Amino acid sequence: MNYSQSIDALLSLVDHERSPGPRQKAITDLSRMEGFLERLGNPHRRAVTVHVAGTKGKGSTAALCDSALTAAGHRTGFASSPHIHHFRERVRLDGEPVSEDKFAVLVEQLWPLRAPEDPLDGDGPVTLFEFLTGMAFQCFAQEGTAFQTIEVGLGGRLDATNVVTPGVAVITSISMDHTAILGDTIEEIAGEKAGIIKEGCTVVCAPQFPEAKAVVRGQAARKNAKLIEVGTDVTWNGRGPLDSHSNGGSFGQGLTVMGRLGSYELTIPLMGAYQLENAATAVAALEALAESGHHVPREAIAEGFARVSWPGRMEVLSRQPMVVADGAHNLYSMECLLDSLPRYLPHKRLILVAGFSRDKSVAQMVQRLCRDNPVVFATRSRHPRSLAPSSVARHFEESGIPATETASTGEALQLALEECGPDDLVLVTGSLFVAAEGREAALGIEPEEYPDLLPQDLRTG
Repeated sequence: MNYSQSIDALLSLVDHERSPGPRQKAITDLSRMEGFLERLGNPHRRAVTVHVAGTKGKGSTAALCDSALTAAGHRTGFASSPHIHHFRERVRLDGEPVSEDKFAVLVEQLWPLRAPEDPLDGDGPVTLFEFLTGMAFQCFAQEGTAFQTIEVGLGGRLDATNVVTPGVAVITSISMDHTAILGDTIEEIAGEKAGIIKEGCTVVCAPQFPEAKAVVRGQAARKNAKLIEVGTDVTWNGRGPLDSHSNGGSFGQGLTVMGRLGSYELTIPLMGAYQLENAATAVAALEALAESGHHVPREAIAEGFARVSWPGRMEVLSRQPMVVADGAHNLYSMECLLDSLPRYLPHKRLILVAGFSRDKSVAQMVQRLCRDNPVVFATRSRHPRSLAPSSVARHFEESGIPATETASTGEALQLALEECGPDDLVLVTGSLFVAAEGREAALGIEPEEYPDLLPQDLRTG
């Protein structure tokens, strides 16, 4: 099986992520995932696990943890989702996506085990996300990783990753998202996220809305878990954006984190006030590992944070003209992004390349975007759940902002650049998939494309 064949095989599995219809609850327990891992020899039990859930910031926090552990000299694995350009991003060794050959070998090795031997077993074959999660665990076990940082796919309690016993469980900021699956209140969603807390474990919780905090505290108490709260037990002070001209052309920011084991002077190449919170949360998790006897020196935390890479999150793609991509996909994320932009990247006009997924709070996000009186180019991603540009434009027009419809993110970005003046800023946002396609157009990245998964009206042949 070569890489192309391995992707074809994966795409034959049930894929709830890319289902074009409304996302709904798909599983009621973890028995299918547990059976799959049992057939693999339970590879998920062989490394110390950092398990990260949350609505906003879980990817950035997980990436910071992984980067610091790698800088400490450990062999590391990192499983994240979704990917933005290619599937290999979901399985990383020492911070880098596995090779195409390694990826294909893993698919070939695991493929015969995707379903129980007994055809009468009611669990049936695993889904695409479950298969990829098992692949990551198998890869990390084969490579002898000391640590595996595992980002929850969706929710927590019933997520395929929730088969681990974590060295530390991490819950980042919780807000309203995936309400059809997780519940339509903060309390319900927090209950699903807090499902990653296991008996007697250590859990790090980022600052939360009061309703979410109460749920996490209650679950920690029921599970006899040690709870570390960022904002009280671990705090931070921002030192402001880095001067990119004196920082090798790199954007980012500095901060001081006051941890339970000491103080840390840090820089991160990630912008946005919310990234300070994510960095403090990652420090708290790494300190918890250090307290458990693992080698996580302060110097490695500083080095790992300084070199972390997590694309598509308030990422500068071009300096002149200024082009930024951010995968904000719910109201809270959009508010955080737009509140941070003027401080980190002052600009005159906001030129917007906007596209959304159909199952998101589009009207709320558009209303927040319209407060900045943007020039709007409405677009879509290739993702099957993308909202048609005509519907995106209609949302803006209903809020009093005219919008130009475009057929693709690349076309929208080109028109935005033609509109952009020297003091303006082009923002590509609305979903991580639109942000990813903005990166591809701006940076000349060749993506993986899956024609059979395109929205029906974008298919050819």
